[in-house]
Amino acid sequence: MSKLAKAGRTILELLKECGDMTVKQLAEKLEMTTMGVRQHLQQLEQEGELVSYDEKAPRGRPTRFWQLTPAAQRHFEDRHEELTVQLLISVKQVFGEEGLDKLIAQREADSIALYQARILPLNTIKARLDKLAELRSQEGYMASVEQNEQGYLLLENHCPICAAATACMGFCRSELSIFQSLFQDLAAVTRTEHIIEGARRCVYQVIPL
Repeated sequence: MSKLAKAGRTILELLKECGDMTVKQLAEKLEMTTMGVRQHLQQLEQEGELVSYDEKAPRGRPTRFWQLTPAAQRHFEDRHEELTVQLLISVKQVFGEEGLDKLIAQREADSIALYQARILPLNTIKARLDKLAELRSQEGYMASVEQNEQGYLLLENHCPICAAATACMGFCRSELSIFQSLFQDLAAVTRTEHIIEGARRCVYQVIPL
């Protein structure tokens, strides 16, 4: 992979994880000059991966931000999404809604068993969240944890099962249920942003009880 291709890939990943960014912000993250970053941005724009927009600043010129285009999302999608959706449709056709529910319930049980073994031995909300984010990142969710006034946020900047979740919302309901079980008696967990509903990422608010 060429140097330009590597830098372009890193820019796409930063915008996916952090949201819209300016040239200066990208330059700081990449440890490059703003001129060098602009060259990569221009190429990515020509290739249809990025678009820019201007936002009014309190003083001086408007600030230009860069964001991913819908076409750029292909770099993060599950390669087997079409097959997955077809299989879900087949399960529903052959076994009905009950069969699909059983499939989701089994996946939920398997995930709970895995997460509980790694997470429940940890005693604090923060320790559990950090471990959950680690496990989710290993699964491709690009997860991280932030603290806010209410408690903590679990951020998931990518959904590797997005196609499946779009075809069957039961997967999303199942994941929220899994998270809630991991913090039972410690914290309340709610989903405040949802990729399936058009948000850039999925966000879970974790409020200590």
